[in-house]
Amino acid sequence: MRPFPALFFAAVLIACETVTVPPLVEIPGTEGLRMGTTEITNAQYEAFAPSHKALRGYKGFSKADDEAVILVSWDEANAYCEWLSRKTGRHFRLPTEAEWEFACRAGTTTAYNTGETFPEEQWKVQKNTRDKEPVSLQVAQFAPNAWGLYDMHGNVEEWCLDACSSSRALPSLSSPSSPAPTGDLRAVRGGSHNTPVEFLRSDSRSASLPEDRSVLLGFRIVEPSPAREKSQGQAGSIGPVFREPVPYVIEPVDGTPFYAHNHQPAVTWTPEGTLLAIWFSTQAEAGREMVVLQSEFDGERWTPATLFCIVPGRNMTGSALLTLESGEILHFQGVGDAGEWKDLALATRKRDLGGHWSPLHYIEPEHEVRHQVIAGPIVTRDGRILLCCDAGPDGEAGTSLHISKDGGKTWKDTGSTIAGIHAGIVERADGSLMAFGRGNSIEGHMPCSVSRDGGYTWEYSPTIFPPIGSGQRLVLKRLQEGPLMLCSFGAEGLFAALSYDDGASWPVKKLLTDGVERTLDGGAWTGSFTMDSTHAEPKGYLCCTQSPDGIIHLLSSRVHYRFNLEWLRQ
Repeated sequence: MRPFPALFFAAVLIACETVTVPPLVEIPGTEGLRMGTTEITNAQYEAFAPSHKALRGYKGFSKADDEAVILVSWDEANAYCEWLSRKTGRHFRLPTEAEWEFACRAGTTTAYNTGETFPEEQWKVQKNTRDKEPVSLQVAQFAPNAWGLYDMHGNVEEWCLDACSSSRALPSLSSPSSPAPTGDLRAVRGGSHNTPVEFLRSDSRSASLPEDRSVLLGFRIVEPSPAREKSQGQAGSIGPVFREPVPYVIEPVDGTPFYAHNHQPAVTWTPEGTLLAIWFSTQAEAGREMVVLQSEFDGERWTPATLFCIVPGRNMTGSALLTLESGEILHFQGVGDAGEWKDLALATRKRDLGGHWSPLHYIEPEHEVRHQVIAGPIVTRDGRILLCCDAGPDGEAGTSLHISKDGGKTWKDTGSTIAGIHAGIVERADGSLMAFGRGNSIEGHMPCSVSRDGGYTWEYSPTIFPPIGSGQRLVLKRLQEGPLMLCSFGAEGLFAALSYDDGASWPVKKLLTDGVERTLDGGAWTGSFTMDSTHAEPKGYLCCTQSPDGIIHLLSSRVHYRFNLEWLRQ
């Protein structure tokens, strides 16, 4: 095992500088929706991503602080919104197509909000150009529309939240809606410089691949009111939710092998709108009879367990699931050469959009340490897939990190070691990685590992949280609303904590109980326990996913918990 240093780095903190919110105006008739008066500028965006300054002046465009930022992908635009939300405690996002067009028109029904024509004095090279002609992208050079919004026609195209489909009806001007982004393309509105003027019309619709970074393309932000988000069905808008915990390990009814010890779950949300959970079932953790079972949850009940994966006569310790943006699902699996979980090979397979699984194949074929799969792989903003595995069978062995840069086709073990086994990992706003794990405690606290080079070296520091031990596995996850969530165990049992500043502080910590006294079977190493207003599940192996409606689905070794961010914030 790679030793951890005797002297640890100081805790890594994110500076709590004052963040300036871009000017916004309220859009009439939208239940309090506020929109940025201008497109996001270089100065505003680079407060979030300082490295973007190196792109100023690319091909002669966007050099100054007050010019519209360009060369920003849809994911990066959303990341800016999430960062601004975390820094301010408010909620910002991209506008939907409907919101954008409604705001652009400002009550007009003509081709442009200036009438049937767009004034030539406001043109910025409005023609097709084989070689784009550099022009100033300074915001607010010309008069705003009737609602105080600048550059809704031209300057740069603007990312919208929606997916774009040519078959979808045009947005309603009277009832702007906020659909979730699905599909391969993202909507783009407003037109840009170096574009014929007809593409600047209020109703002109375009699209781009979400990874597009163009000199034509930027974005502006909106701040919806809580009332608007609730009326438009946004995540987290259904009020505080904590539903009665239920078992997800349901004995098979079809003769599927099923044993006394059911443990180490993984879970994901499927394109069909169900939860898929998997776990191993065995007589003993060093058993060769081990199988991986599955169950699905349709929103009301879990199905009886069925067989998910088996390599007969081999130990099958450690599984993970990851649903990709494409809708395909990756399954990662440890496969032993005998009955122990020390010497495992690392295998994977993929489920296509038709629901068919490819054959299991090895991505790390050697039966050795560093291959015990941990639930909770993530995809970074630049498309890397990160998979954590225990670095060895010992409780102090730490966690290895495996990375794919090509969608899961090829993999590389970084060779580094995260502090603590069973680690959960997240990407922070500045691109660094942060992981929490079990064991390797620092100054009597759970360890934190931070990497600034993509996972090849790590700095270690203590967290504020108590260490966890046998029969316990944590979850560290970024919620779709932006905050980080840690689910772990303390003296009173299972709790969740929230961070709005990428782990520098954790102002919310809440016991996962609704206060109702009930006795549950936690399965595996947990057994029977009683939860009430001051006690929650004492231990269990956790995994987590979040459904599009904002509900957080947390599984322990046998129990399914359902709650949302609004409940945690109460």
